[in-house]
Amino acid sequence: MIAQLPAQVPAAHYSVFLEALRGSGFRGQISADYGTRTVLATDNSIYQRLPQAAVFPLDAEDVARIATLMGHERFREIRLTPRGGGTGTNGQSLTDGIVVDLSRHMNQILEINVEQRWVRVQAGVVKDQLNAALKPHGLFFAPELSTSNRATIGGMINTDASGQGSCTYGKTRDHVLELDTVLLGGERLHSQPIDDAALQQACAQPGRVGEVHRMAADIAEHQRELIERTFPKLNRCLTGYDLAHLRDEQGRFNLNSVLCGAEGSLGYVVEAKLNVLPIPKYAVLVNVRYSSFMDALRDANALMAHKPLSIETVDSKVLLLAMKDIVWHSVAEYFPEDAARPTLGINLVEFCGDDPAEVNARVAAFVAHLQSDSSVERLGHTLAEGAEAVTRVYVMRKRSVGLLGNVAGEVRPQPFVEDTAVPPERLADYIAEFRALLDSHGLAYGMFGHVDAGVLHVRPALDMKDPAQAALVKPISDAVAALTKRYGGLLWGEHGKGLRSEYVPEYFGELYPALQRLKGAFDPYNQLNPGKICTPPDSAEGLTKVDGVTLRGDLDRSIDERVWQSFTSAVHCNGNGACYNYDPNDAMCPSWKATRQRQHSPKGRASLIREWLRLQGAANIDVLAVSRGRLDWLKGLPQRLRNRWMQRRGQADFSHEVYEAMAGCLACKSCAGQCPIKVNVPDFRSRFLELYHTRYQRPLRDYLIGSLEFSIPYLAHAPAAYNAVMGSKWMSRLLADGVGMVDSPLLSRFNFQATLSRCQVGVASVPTLRELSPQQRARSIVLVQDAFTRYFETSLLAGFIDLADRLGYRVFLAPYSANGKPLHVQGFLGAFAKAAVRNARQLKALADCGVPLVGLDPAMTLVYRQEYTHVPGAEQCPQVLLPQEWLVDALPQQAVTHAGDFRLLAHCTEKTNVPASTGQWQKVFARLGLRLTTEATGCCGMSGTYGHEARNHDTSKTIFAQSWAGKLEQAGEPLATGYSCRSQVKRLADRQLRHPLEVVLQYAERRV
Repeated sequence: MIAQLPAQVPAAHYSVFLEALRGSGFRGQISADYGTRTVLATDNSIYQRLPQAAVFPLDAEDVARIATLMGHERFREIRLTPRGGGTGTNGQSLTDGIVVDLSRHMNQILEINVEQRWVRVQAGVVKDQLNAALKPHGLFFAPELSTSNRATIGGMINTDASGQGSCTYGKTRDHVLELDTVLLGGERLHSQPIDDAALQQACAQPGRVGEVHRMAADIAEHQRELIERTFPKLNRCLTGYDLAHLRDEQGRFNLNSVLCGAEGSLGYVVEAKLNVLPIPKYAVLVNVRYSSFMDALRDANALMAHKPLSIETVDSKVLLLAMKDIVWHSVAEYFPEDAARPTLGINLVEFCGDDPAEVNARVAAFVAHLQSDSSVERLGHTLAEGAEAVTRVYVMRKRSVGLLGNVAGEVRPQPFVEDTAVPPERLADYIAEFRALLDSHGLAYGMFGHVDAGVLHVRPALDMKDPAQAALVKPISDAVAALTKRYGGLLWGEHGKGLRSEYVPEYFGELYPALQRLKGAFDPYNQLNPGKICTPPDSAEGLTKVDGVTLRGDLDRSIDERVWQSFTSAVHCNGNGACYNYDPNDAMCPSWKATRQRQHSPKGRASLIREWLRLQGAANIDVLAVSRGRLDWLKGLPQRLRNRWMQRRGQADFSHEVYEAMAGCLACKSCAGQCPIKVNVPDFRSRFLELYHTRYQRPLRDYLIGSLEFSIPYLAHAPAAYNAVMGSKWMSRLLADGVGMVDSPLLSRFNFQATLSRCQVGVASVPTLRELSPQQRARSIVLVQDAFTRYFETSLLAGFIDLADRLGYRVFLAPYSANGKPLHVQGFLGAFAKAAVRNARQLKALADCGVPLVGLDPAMTLVYRQEYTHVPGAEQCPQVLLPQEWLVDALPQQAVTHAGDFRLLAHCTEKTNVPASTGQWQKVFARLGLRLTTEATGCCGMSGTYGHEARNHDTSKTIFAQSWAGKLEQAGEPLATGYSCRSQVKRLADRQLRHPLEVVLQYAERRV
């Protein structure tokens, strides 16, 4: 169903347009479902605009089909907006028309010319994706930005993006050689620097291509002096119709200067030829600490005299948030803490080059300056030397955008005046006035940015669900716009204009009509991303006002306060898009990487849940009451069956779209660990499934998965019979067709009892443990069993017992008790709570005896310290150690060095939620004289029972192929910590990986 638009654009017109597009030969996808539209209604800004539909072109010909239809007179009311990564902070890609998403399919690197140092790419290629392809050739695409792992080249071109290092490398425009753009009406424009003869030929062309050349040439020729006076002399030159660079330094005419930064308001950039540069061979980052953030700003000018590549600054708020983030363990050494003199500001100063001696000499001179200069007070400095170390620190800096959204409470830093640019020498004084402005409103804020370019990202903290605080957006925007202009700067120094375009006419002044004429040549009826940058001459539509668009907070505040406080993980998602990470060897969201559908991402799922909660409230459904009630299964069965019958008859319910998105989640918890905001999809996914299935009947599959931990101990009494039945073809067909399960694992037939007897394993009980002496307790552990390693991989459990015995420890086996993780994953939260309380009480009683508890499988073990903490009565569950957390203290140093080269393929939940865990394995191996490297991998695609569900089988295989399949073939023995990971490798690669424990057992010497 298509929502109603303002009267001037009837919704029916969009339906007619989409039908015409289907009939035109369009080969991509056309989506008008409410879920897709909801997910694309937000970006990384404070705004929310529900589009009428989204189209996903397969190629440039599809884009031309869209543009051709748009040129027809009957479709002049249709509005379209291009979208790439959706990481904009100013609503550039938000529309109430149709979204044209160029990222799903048009993401190929078409050509790399190493000798001439250029590449040709489609618009949907991600910046880091491009640099990963260029790295083997020693090249890189220079413009740097914090969202480089999800921002597309098309998006960078459309906002003329820049960031760190822009004083050296310039902006995106400085590296664009040629563009292929589809114009309104379907014509293709190929633009590049041309001489006057070629310009005359271009102007003589018929159609829109000739018209835009003539208009741009006329403006460049007749308004040269006005352009010179209007455009500020900044590193971050005024973007969006950059008239100042229509003529380049060689005097050539270059239409790319206005296309770069145009935000899709002039045409659809579909391909680009880009200049690339050699990667510097050596880099050093000097991390300078200050007791005052203003000292860090005032010091920047003196530091710039040493001509570093870049100077990045971070304030104390960002630094403190980083300390609580997954990233901190990798950079803490560079930022030593001093309680007496806390660090309140830092400058990251980079020097790079091809000659290490020359770079080190420059660094030495710079350090000498730091030691001798007393113009500001510095607390000290550290050096990060080499590309690997520099990258680690910059990863922390890049996460600043997201980290600022992870403060406690509802008052959170918001992006709406956060990329101003002023002359660097005036930055400190400007920021002092900026801070005074925010202080006058009683607002807190966080700051970070590029002091060498005069750009500082300032985010005032507001609760956007509070109407009074949301109302401050407009007056603060007005004041900052005026302040920035007074300092000779720009309101939009880096992130484009978007929904802040209302200030364009004032900034351009007399030159604004020239922008309008240019817009009119490209888009005479204001169909392309209207309301942004400028409007055509005599347009009845004006520029969109800062306070003229729905805010996300406007919609969130309609959700009952008790409800959104209960679902804060979803409501607090700020759209920073870290979950759109393109890298197949990064754990963050495998379902997004496999499907390329944004519903199947943490951001997408959070958006869907927010809207679902809003709609439930609008329908007077109290989701908290439903959750507390947990309706009697039998009593609610008739209604659930009726609802399912109505669903099969086509009755619409947005809940089904939300369910499909939630069902596609692997519950790997990488989002909970890696998202800067800590959006925890598995948590609200489970709660949604519980609520959904009070209205719609569960499939049998859910009950089988949820009951697995309870039933398997009984089935294990007859492993031969169980395996024979489960391994038969008829049972495989029955499970696949009737239940929806495939490749079910078989029970282990390992003689576990022999290990228990040989190692004299005791049964853990409070009386038994209390009888131990303090010395005996120090040499004992309690092994907490999980269903998977106990019954499907028993030899590994036995191996751990053998290892502990070899190290001189007495093992006590905790009585088997269902952990409850499968129940939680499937949304059986009532049953999960009962299991958690029962387990927590048993484990606490054992832990109180003074013997450490150790679990084996990371996914199961971490439930005790994560999901249990949210269950009343189970919050005090004691720490259950991962094997490496125990071994790092229990395993003594061995003098003998053994040959061996091993690679660790860690479990997603483990490495993203306990980031120190992989390093602990490396320490364990080092004590044996073994070399263990941590392999960067994505998800294996199994994730508990996800890969065994028939509906997920193809996606599971895709996820495995994206990362793990290739990693298995590299040199060195791969080791896997997760039971599900080893199962997936066995299933899809017919290869049995060892657990790191098995290697430790192989080499560990017996301790007497």
